[in-house]
Amino acid sequence: MKQYLNRLIQHQHLTKDEARNVLVEMAEGKFDPHQVASFLTIYMMRPITIEELSGFQEALLDLCLPINLNNYDPIDLCGTGGDGKDTFNVSTLASFVTAGAGVAVSKHGNYGVSSVCGSSNVMEHLGIVFCKEEDVLKRCLDNANITVLHAPLFHPAMKAVAPIRRALGVKTFFNMLGPLVNPAFPKKQLVGVFSLELARIYGYLYQKTDKNYSVIYALDGYDEASLTGNLKQINKTGEHLLTPAHFGTRAIDPKLIEGGKDVASSAELFMKVLNGQGTEPQNKVVIANAALAISTAEDISIEQAIDKAEDSLFNRKALGCFERLKKTLAEA
Repeated sequence: MKQYLNRLIQHQHLTKDEARNVLVEMAEGKFDPHQVASFLTIYMMRPITIEELSGFQEALLDLCLPINLNNYDPIDLCGTGGDGKDTFNVSTLASFVTAGAGVAVSKHGNYGVSSVCGSSNVMEHLGIVFCKEEDVLKRCLDNANITVLHAPLFHPAMKAVAPIRRALGVKTFFNMLGPLVNPAFPKKQLVGVFSLELARIYGYLYQKTDKNYSVIYALDGYDEASLTGNLKQINKTGEHLLTPAHFGTRAIDPKLIEGGKDVASSAELFMKVLNGQGTEPQNKVVIANAALAISTAEDISIEQAIDKAEDSLFNRKALGCFERLKKTLAEA
């Protein structure tokens, strides 16, 4: 590790193979926790390269426990987190709205590290039981059109790093990796990222795959379609600038989409929105993100996708997906 640290401190970069190897050794617990913390800290202070991110991704995918959901052709809605905005659980809610609109979803998620309440925190609080058995996950898709892939169950090699991430409590390159390492290897993906530079790196990586993807970044700093300003979207056709007007609204005050102060209040807000009792700004943001996922998965216009998302949320189809998912997991 010392040789890597010395090189990185001197503003040098790792090759793809070096990045892969150092992450494998990190996962095997070969390094002192202080060295690992230093390694993570360096990447908080300088940009990551495409080669480095690609190497880290390859290591985690090689080490993960893969799950085969190919017959369902699901989409993943996953943000990097790390934007420092502490919005409510938009992508998780949008996942259920997307499922309620008829698009299969394999939601990859984890506990919050740099935020108050991550996807896994809120779902666990609401009684979702995490599971890694393939037959149960498929039953969830059969019954609820959505399944939840709790990252620690599928990436056991990262157990050695998790306490260090929690102790740091800020975004690291593992935030960047989250959406890239879904163990179901979905062919469809909506990804929110915390910087325009990272959005373009993701776009470059996805261009080399057969994925149908949308990478989004709100130009005022959000890793989701916040509707607080303009949004950059990168997909297989190029880069696009979307405004709140594309989603049928004016710009939203950021204060109106803030999340709960703890897991309990975040979960309460989550269920309020899912029950159709969210505020207009909350509903619009969830619908916008679900619409981006639906349009990506079905290759339809955003306008058409908004109609489907609204039907799913306001006619309680999304709520039905949540309740059936919870029931299926409880009975497994």
